[in-house]
Amino acid sequence: MFRLLHDTASGCMGYLLADEGAGEAVLIDPRGADVSALRALMVENRLRLRWVLRTHEHDAMLLRESSALATLGAPIIERQVPRGVIHFGGEQVQVLATPGHTASCLSFAWRDRVFCGGLMAADTCPYQPRPLHPEGMWDSAQRHIFSLPDETLLFSGHSRRARVVSTVQEQRMNHPWFAQASRETFLARARASASPPGALQHDEPVRLQH
Repeated sequence: MFRLLHDTASGCMGYLLADEGAGEAVLIDPRGADVSALRALMVENRLRLRWVLRTHEHDAMLLRESSALATLGAPIIERQVPRGVIHFGGEQVQVLATPGHTASCLSFAWRDRVFCGGLMAADTCPYQPRPLHPEGMWDSAQRHIFSLPDETLLFSGHSRRARVVSTVQEQRMNHPWFAQASRETFLARARASASPPGALQHDEPVRLQH
């Protein structure tokens, strides 16, 4: 089972992965405000929650979200990589350290898809519209995303203009920050995005393929 959990007000995305035969599931980036609905979803589908996986959280929200999600009764993986692979039923998820959007971001690879939170979103997160660690973002994207097969699906932590999923090939060819850019060019743009409003005029608006 694979389901998208979309909060239309904020654009935040969460994901449910489940081995229905084994009755076990994981949640990726669930919202603390949705705990009651998530419990009901587990009961409805006769699933036991094995893990809560979080690609990132911002300091101002970390304690509140973690406290709410802890009531789901499953171990929470956030801000650190406890092991390379976790299991639920007969499925497995690879845990990747992908700093960039924040200094301690994680991504999660499952089958033919990667749930990469804000890694490929240089300006999408409503809580933080620019990378906190641009050097890490470049290195993480090159090492963990652009090294994957072209057809690999990439699921974001935030929707943008109704876009939730893309492919490695699309990001490699069309991403306005990464495509045909050198590391120095990318970092220069990241530094410019952190400048005060009006400090730099861009030739065109950012069109993030996300």
